[in-house]
Amino acid sequence: MREYDDDTLRHVQECELIILDDFLAICERHGLMYFVVGGSLLGAVRHKGFIPWDDDIDIALPRKDLAKLVEVVKCDYADKYDIINAGENIDYPLATTRMMLKGTQFCEEALKGIPCNLGIFLDLYSYDPVSDDEKAYRKQAWDAWWWSHVRLLLSIPRPVLPFHGVARQAGLICCQAASKAFRLMGITSEGAYAREEEARGRYEDEPTGHIAYLCDADRFSATVAWGDLMPLEAMEFEGRQIRVQANWHDYLTGLYGDYMQLPPPEKRKNHFPERLDFGPY
Repeated sequence: MREYDDDTLRHVQECELIILDDFLAICERHGLMYFVVGGSLLGAVRHKGFIPWDDDIDIALPRKDLAKLVEVVKCDYADKYDIINAGENIDYPLATTRMMLKGTQFCEEALKGIPCNLGIFLDLYSYDPVSDDEKAYRKQAWDAWWWSHVRLLLSIPRPVLPFHGVARQAGLICCQAASKAFRLMGITSEGAYAREEEARGRYEDEPTGHIAYLCDADRFSATVAWGDLMPLEAMEFEGRQIRVQANWHDYLTGLYGDYMQLPPPEKRKNHFPERLDFGPY
C-alpha cells in the first residue's frame, strides 16, 4: 500500500494545523472543554507535536461542548469549514465528527465508496456521561457500540479489519452476511443511529463520575473518571499549547506500554489516502 512522501505528509499536517488554530480559538472564545487523545497525545508527549509519520489529530470533547462547537463552526466559519457526522449526513458511517477544511479532499481507502464529500480534518470524539453503576454502564456501552457498528456495516459491508490471512477472509464473510441480514430485517442507518444516540446520551442529564467514547473498537477502553481527567494540563504541540488530561501518563501507558520507546522502523507506517487534494491550500 502506498505511503506518503515527506513533503506531502508535512503538507497534510500543516493543513491540519490551520484547522487546529481555529478550533483552539473557538474553544477559548466560547469556554469549551477539550482534551487531546490517542496518537496525538502521544505525539505531544514524545515529539512536542505530530508523531513524525502521523497524518491526523484526535481531540475529545464532552457532548455538550462538541454540540456548541458544531453550532459555532456552522454559523461563523461556514465559508472555511464543513462539519460532518451521522447527524449531519446519515451516509457518514463513523461515530466521530470531522471539522473539515473546505476546498480540500481527503478520503481514506476504507471510506472510498461512501457518498460523502470528505476533506482534510480534525477528528472529534464525543465523550458522553456514563453510568457509575457497573451493570448499567456495561449495558450502555454495549448498546452504543452495537448500534454504531450495525450502522457501519450497513454502509461498509467489507470494512477494514485489524487482521490478515484466513482470519481476515472469515471476518469479511461474517461482516457481509451480517450487513445483508440487517437489511433483510428492515434495519436502516437512520434507525440504527437513533438507537446509538439514545444509548450514548442515556445519562446526559445525570451527574456521573465518568465520561466515555463508547464506539471504539473496544467499547470499554475510552472511559475516564472526572477525577483522572481534571484538572486539564497544558502541553506543547507544534509550537501551540493544547490541553491534555491530568492522568496522561497512565493513559498512554495503558495504550502503548513504554510509550517513549519508538517502534521499530517497519512499524512506523502510514497510508496514503484514496483521494487527496489540497485545493487552495
